[in-house]
Amino acid sequence: MKKNKWLPRILVLLVLAGALSMTVTLAAEPGSSKDPLVTLSYLNETFMDSILQKVDQKIAERNSQLSQQLGGQAGGTSGTAASFTVVTLSSGQTLTGDIGCEVMLRVGTAVCVSPSSPGLIDESSAATLNNGGALVQNHLYMMTIEGRGVKATAATTKLLVRGSYTVA
Repeated sequence: MKKNKWLPRILVLLVLAGALSMTVTLAAEPGSSKDPLVTLSYLNETFMDSILQKVDQKIAERNSQLSQQLGGQAGGTSGTAASFTVVTLSSGQTLTGDIGCEVMLRVGTAVCVSPSSPGLIDESSAATLNNGGALVQNHLYMMTIEGRGVKATAATTKLLVRGSYTVA
C-alpha cells in the first residue's frame, strides 16, 4: 500500500515541474540574458550591421578631426603631416624638418641645408647627402638630426613632405 501513495506524488511532481518549465520557457525572450542562445542569422543580419555602422561612424568622426587638424597647415609656414602633403617653396626658401621628417623633391631643384655631416639620408639609394648637395627628383630623404633641411634653388620647387616642418 505504501507503493501506491508514492505513484500519485511522483505524477503530481512531474506535472508541476513540466508546468514550471513551460512558464520559464515562454517568459524568456530569444537572445536575452534569460535565453542566451544566439543564431547565425542574428549575428549576420542584426549584430554585424549594428557593429559596422558604429565603426563607420567612428571612422568618419576621426577623419573629420584629422582633416580639421591638417587642413590649414599644408601650405603654411609650419605643419605636421601624418601622410604626404605638397609644400611649394620659392627660390631661397628653406624647409627645416624635425627628426623623422621625410621629403621628396617632385618639381624644381633644391639643395641640402645642414650645419654638419650627415645632412639628409637618401632612403632611395641608402646614401647620405651633405650640406650643399643637390636633391634628386623622386628620391625620398629623411632628416635624422635636428637642424637639417632643404633649400629651394628654382623659382618654384614642390616637395612632398611627411612629418613636422617649418618654412623660412
